[in-house]
Amino acid sequence: MLNTNICGVDLKNPVIAASGTFGFGQEYSQIYDVSQLGGICSKGLTLNPKSGNKGERIYETESGILNSVGLENPGVDNFIKYNLPEMNKYNTSIIANLGGASIEDYINGIEKLNETNIDFIELNISCPNVKSGGMAFGIKSKVAYEVVKEVKKVCKKPLIVKLSPNAEDIQDMAYKCCSAGADAISLVNTFKAMAIDINNKKPVFDNVTAGLSGPAIKPIALRMVYEVSKVVDVPVIGIGGICSYEDAIEFIMAGAHAVQVGTANFIKPDICIDIIKGIENYMIKEKINNLKEIRGIIK
Repeated sequence: MLNTNICGVDLKNPVIAASGTFGFGQEYSQIYDVSQLGGICSKGLTLNPKSGNKGERIYETESGILNSVGLENPGVDNFIKYNLPEMNKYNTSIIANLGGASIEDYINGIEKLNETNIDFIELNISCPNVKSGGMAFGIKSKVAYEVVKEVKKVCKKPLIVKLSPNAEDIQDMAYKCCSAGADAISLVNTFKAMAIDINNKKPVFDNVTAGLSGPAIKPIALRMVYEVSKVVDVPVIGIGGICSYEDAIEFIMAGAHAVQVGTANFIKPDICIDIIKGIENYMIKEKINNLKEIRGIIK
């Protein structure tokens, strides 16, 4: 009933733990059986280890959180050696989220991940392009097209491209990424935002701006998933403020094949299980045999 196929890979259900909110699954596996998930998306990886940003990293705001973690991670080699063997024990689909500061970083990381048994690679194009003054790869469609085209030449895994909501034109961005070879699209990443400490009269974050996620962004993320689903013919994975089965169903009706749950994991660590059960109960109640029956029904 809940089975979902993305790029030839069968997921037991459409609920995936989102990158950056689930680590590599180890902490959550001590709370519940994470093999019940449709998939787990790794913490954002870079070719080499990163220590992340200094100063405040997480800041709670109305209906969401701001984060400025700075992609702290062990690097691709350490992930493959130490983290992936543990993830493989969870009996669920594994997605490696990969970022980079240059096309060369992406390609080198992809080549290493190609030799593993992960199911998907999710390309994070919200990373700053150090060779172009720090603007994210995912802002201009032409730049994103070039990254995806070069990565696709070497990628042996189904390639999911994760879009930034800060793109100049989200529909054009999705279309260009698919034209360059993306096998699937996931969206959205965090929104560029900020907070100010009025007592100390300075920004909360050392980097001034940060990424906003959580329920506050859901209506905008839902709209973007709806729009993108209309212009691409590859699977779309919806992300953004999903906290309940009702939220997940909305994204599916807007055109998503699957959803990723992020910030809500911090509120209730086993929220994904609630969402999975809620979707199943909804389908039974509405006499829906397959999610295909409701996917993209909003015209």
